[in-house]
Parts: sequence; structure tokens; C-alpha cells
Amino acid sequence: MDEEYDVLILGTGLTECILSGLFSVEGKKVLHMDRNKYYGGAATSLCPLENLYEKFGKGSPPESMGRGRDWNVDLIPKFLMASGKLVQLLIHTNVTRYLQFKSVEGSYVLREGKINKLPSTAKEALGTSLFGLLEMRRFKNLLQYMAKYSAEDPTTHEGCPPTVPMTAVYDKFGVGSSSRDIIGHAISLHTTEDYLRLPCLETIKRVQLYYESISRYGSSPYLYPLYGLGELPQGFARLSAIYGGTYMLDKPIEKIEQVDGKIAVTSQGETVIGKMIVGDPSYFPDRVKKVGQVVRAICILSHPLPNTSDSLSCQIIFPQNQVKPPRRHDIFVCCVSYAHNVAGNGKFLAIVSTQVETSNPEAELQPALNYLGVIDEKFVEVSDLYEPKDDGKESKVFISKSYDASTHFESTCNDILDIYERVNGKEFKFGDPVNVETVCGE
Repeated sequence: MDEEYDVLILGTGLTECILSGLFSVEGKKVLHMDRNKYYGGAATSLCPLENLYEKFGKGSPPESMGRGRDWNVDLIPKFLMASGKLVQLLIHTNVTRYLQFKSVEGSYVLREGKINKLPSTAKEALGTSLFGLLEMRRFKNLLQYMAKYSAEDPTTHEGCPPTVPMTAVYDKFGVGSSSRDIIGHAISLHTTEDYLRLPCLETIKRVQLYYESISRYGSSPYLYPLYGLGELPQGFARLSAIYGGTYMLDKPIEKIEQVDGKIAVTSQGETVIGKMIVGDPSYFPDRVKKVGQVVRAICILSHPLPNTSDSLSCQIIFPQNQVKPPRRHDIFVCCVSYAHNVAGNGKFLAIVSTQVETSNPEAELQPALNYLGVIDEKFVEVSDLYEPKDDGKESKVFISKSYDASTHFESTCNDILDIYERVNGKEFKFGDPVNVETVCGE
């Protein structure tokens, strides 16, 4: 036991790499290890395409897929909200200097059997078939109310303080089921109807984030990095390295134990000591609990998704009450393409996901798969969802949550900021961006 670190980190998922970067910037001595030979952990982007076929036991890709190195296939699909917490973290740390993003071209929702674009401009709102004229007026009034709503300013509440359930706000404005579906699932991005009984403030904040994000680029609230999501953890790993963090890939972990109030980790016969440890659930099977499963289907297409105006990227949300048979959880489709340097020329990647509710997970995706058109190849995986059994404050073992079925990073960022607060005993503050250029000497 020859060297001691302030923080040991296991796994190179986005959560762990962001925390590694933040801790290193603060001057903590960080050692970051992963059993894999690549960054990203469970949320990596596989390149070349041969790696994807090998992972799912499908032999070699056909020649029609083009060059394997042109592919970077995300195993867990997510978009970034343009004004969301992950973008704030990227700007705060200047990790944006390592990445390039494209705006996702559109956001769509299933309503009464048809794929409809969510209006992103006043002109689109007037032409949408999602609402009748009377419902459109009620919908517009409700959105205007939410836009100016402030928890700290009672004059904006109009009889609906932050603690009333969301159903009370809907009832106040007399909106129908179409407006409730659009606001609850396609805009505020709740995955079940549970939010209806919860305080309205959370939903209102989500709506405000959605439209603030749209105002940045106009077509949708989402961004996506060129070359895939695997670029994100690598960017934060570079940040950590700049500030003295040490990374070790291909390091199988043989033992994790507590010694004299500290954490000892043994890998390949060598042991290191840390004052605390942070890691993903796969490294701590005895300290986590299973809370569900997610099923995902990675689909390779030779065409854009039908009814999306030939978009090179988009999201489609299938609200749980719009599919047959009705479900408890929504189904999501994330589509990106060759335009993002993640697929061969002319190819598209559509990843369908939802939380598992039955003993036949793949069949649960079928209502969305039916809308994709011809599928060249499909790869299906079911993943367990884990959460830590405790907050780690006493044991100094801080464990992240598994990636959920949602198609954005807000829940992941909430987990990151929660772990940060538990580790440091204080809330993370978004302040002036870190001056990485000065550190680099550029």
C-alpha cells in the first residue's frame, strides 16, 4: 500500500468522468480506474462497427454497412438539453473545447396514431394538428402562465402555489387530454403519469427548461455531439488529466475493502488507498439494489424516420397512454445519422428504449418499432437498473445510479450533483468557467 489518494474512482461512465474532472479541478488527488479498455463504461460508443456485431454475437457486418470505422454506436441513447445541467457543466469546465455539437432537428410525439412535430415556433403552433382551435388557446395560455411562474413570486401563482398537484394547474386552465399528454410527456418529459399527483413546481421548471433550450437553436431543445456520446466522458477525462488526475484503463478490480477508515482497492496484485471511493454500480454488487430494467433496441436504417420531414436527427416520444395496449411508462426513440459521424454514409441509427414492465421486454418496444420503416439490423439488450442502498456518507463509498430510459441527461446530472454534494458536504455552484487554456499554457 504505497500511495494514497483523496478520491478513488471506478468506472469511466459519464457520471464518474465528470466527478473526476470536478474533483481534480478542486485540487483533489484522483486515481481513476476501469476494467474496460475504453472510456464510457456502459454508455460507451462502439467503434468500429465490428465491435457492435461482436458484442451481440452477430458475426461480421455486411459490406452494405460501409467502412466499420465510420460508425460510433451509442449503447445508451441520450440527448443534451441545450440549457440543461450537462451543458452548464460543459461550459463551466470548458470541456466544450474538446467537442462539437449539432442541434437535433426536431422533436415529435405520437398522438392518436400519428407522428406529430412538437411546435418550436409560433408559426408551427398555428399549423399543428395536435390541437383544435379552442384547445390551442388553452394550451397557449397555460404555457404563458408557466413561462412567467416563479416559486418566489406569489403574484405569478394565480391561485396555484408550488405545492399544489399538477392536476390542479391543468384543471385551472381547462386543458384537455391532448394538452396534458404534450405538456406532461413530450415537453416536461415525465415518463409516467405519477407526476400528476406531485407538486406542480417540478413540471413547471421542466417546461421552462424545454422552451429556454428551444430558444437557443429554434428547431428542438436538444443537442448531440459529433462522433457520439463516448466523446463526453473522454472530454472530462482530459480535464481531470490536465489537473493531475491519473487514469488507468484495462485494470480489473480484484478487491475493495475498508482499512482503518479508508478504502483499499486491489488490482493485478497492487493495492492503492483512498480517503473515499466513487464508482458505478457494477463494482459494488453488495451495496446496490435493483430497481427495474430498461430494454433498448439499436436499429440501423437506410432512411430517415417516416413522418419526420426527412430529419437527419430527431426524437419521438410515444406517451404510455397512446400505445396499444396502454403502458405505465413511455417509449422513446432517439435518431441520429451519418450527419453526426456516427454511421456509414446514408445510414441512420434509431435507438428505441423503455422501462421493462413484462416478461417479454422486446415486445414492449414493438409499438415504436412499427413506426421506423424498414430495419436493416436490430440489436436488443435488457439492462438492470441499480441504485445505492445508502448515501455513502458513513462508509465513504459513493455509488452512482444506472442510466434510465429517458432520452436526456437531466436525471444523470442530478445524480452527479447529488454525489458531489454528499462527497464535499456542500452544493455544487455553477460559477465562472475554469480557465483550461491557462492551465494548458496556450
